[in-house]
Amino acid sequence: MNDDYLRHITKIDHSMISDITKKYWNDVWNYAFLITKDQNHSSDITQDVFVKAFKSIGSYRGEGSVKSWLLAITRNTAYSYLRSAFFRKVILFPIVHLNANGASAEKEFFEKNLINEVWAAVMDLPRHYREVIVLDAQFEMSIEEISTFLGVSKGTVKSRIHRARKILTKKLKEEGVYVRE
Repeated sequence: MNDDYLRHITKIDHSMISDITKKYWNDVWNYAFLITKDQNHSSDITQDVFVKAFKSIGSYRGEGSVKSWLLAITRNTAYSYLRSAFFRKVILFPIVHLNANGASAEKEFFEKNLINEVWAAVMDLPRHYREVIVLDAQFEMSIEEISTFLGVSKGTVKSRIHRARKILTKKLKEEGVYVRE
């Protein structure tokens, strides 16, 4: 689906809402989870993001992709949520549920275990490192896109990615998880 038409629309219909929501729901939810480390809060934030996006569809100028526009709304919404008094009173329990299909129960167990260990290590990173790693690896954004998205220099993005990878490699080696060099 080509999203360029969005910058020219003045009215949005239900099928358009459905298409955009289906296409980007998981990306928005995953990014909200990256920031909050909480499944329930991520679901609430994701819903808020799509409501905000469809209410302000006229503000989409088409300068970036719809995905980056939605992720920017997600980031702002999640950080506002984190700053709210309600959120600060809630204890967070980071839980990651991943669906891995394997040929056998043993293989599935080991794959899930490895994925969970890697995600646990990523989620333990400080937020500014965690954010660039996920934007780079999960969302496949370029250094320039991440720089623009986060409002930091390209050098800062490169430095954060390098440091995050170094921390992850060290942590995973210490935990006995295989890491390629």
